[in-house]
Amino acid sequence: MPQPTRITIVSSDSQLTSHIQLRLHSKGYQVSCMQCFDSAMGMFYADPPDLLIIDLSTDTECSSKIVFTLRSDSYFSAIPILGLVVSIDNDTFNWNSCPLDDFVTLPLNYSELFSRITLSLSRLKRIFDNNPLTRLPGNTSIQRAIESDLGLPVSVCYVDINHFKPYNDEYGFSHGDEVIRMTARIMFNAVRDSGGGFCGHIGGDDFVCIVPNDQAEAVCQTIITHFDLIVLDLFDEETKRRGHYPGTNRKGEKEDVPLLSVSIAVVPMDMPKLRHAAKVAEVAAELKKVAKESNGSKYVVDQRRN
Repeated sequence: MPQPTRITIVSSDSQLTSHIQLRLHSKGYQVSCMQCFDSAMGMFYADPPDLLIIDLSTDTECSSKIVFTLRSDSYFSAIPILGLVVSIDNDTFNWNSCPLDDFVTLPLNYSELFSRITLSLSRLKRIFDNNPLTRLPGNTSIQRAIESDLGLPVSVCYVDINHFKPYNDEYGFSHGDEVIRMTARIMFNAVRDSGGGFCGHIGGDDFVCIVPNDQAEAVCQTIITHFDLIVLDLFDEETKRRGHYPGTNRKGEKEDVPLLSVSIAVVPMDMPKLRHAAKVAEVAAELKKVAKESNGSKYVVDQRRN
């Protein structure tokens, strides 16, 4: 049975939010309400909804700041945002500082509101390339981000989970999915705490983040430190003591499988040899092979300028 669409309403008008909540509940939506704008971002980081309705008729500056912050964050940028407004003057309204997906004028026409919600969610399905497991942008967005950053002083970090397939086979897909989600959150938080950047999920156990060159190694070290710490909770004490568990390799042969770790290939984008995204992926593949030669988690930075 599919999960109901989760909608969050942010408004200081409790009567308005109560009315909207009741009407949306009648349509089968799961609705939460926030009256305090200051705590809205904390809620988003803890449990992001599928769609946001934000009241721009009161405290417009703060509401616009929330919209802009969400749009600037790669993890939340795809969430549809509907603004509630008294009126919109297209010649004076600053769409760049408040990049809404759509708006509905007050007083509300609920038929219009329902239609705009439906259209926003339908539009999202058509263009949404985010990975459904991690909610991070997928290959289309990753390709676009890499191409736009060619020649800039930023680094593309390719993150790969070592020994993931035998773990997935031995412990089951649900545990494997948890490892994928865990890795995504570790990477996302490391990038956010470093000052921001791009995060993407190529697929399976492969991820990408793009950060300034001077932050790349610190981000990689943070990812490794947190991953190596949290991954220990996935194994019992005996397995942790041994450092491996019985599993099956890609040839179907029984062997001792090491505990999960991560390899990260760091490719600075301001090197002359990088003229297209395919070359970036090629260099990263070479670096990941080097990183995987060592036991445990490791990152390798491409130092070759030519």
